[in-house]
Amino acid sequence: MPIVVDIDVMLARRKMSVGTLADLVGVTPANLAVLKNGRARAVRFSTLDALCEALDCQPGDLLRWEAPAPGGM
Repeated sequence: MPIVVDIDVMLARRKMSVGTLADLVGVTPANLAVLKNGRARAVRFSTLDALCEALDCQPGDLLRWEAPAPGGM
């Protein structure tokens, strides 16, 4: 999937654990891990809003588009 999730980058910048972020956002650490590892098929705007608030960032700091490699996906 060409959408890359950079939550781990923001967690490192903020020196925050996945568990702490999950508590602040109101999701389970397991669900946050699914999103963080790029296995999520969708994200609710309310969750994205809570992530941005907790990490003091913009949606573009968490999500980016990356072109697929030539010759395949």
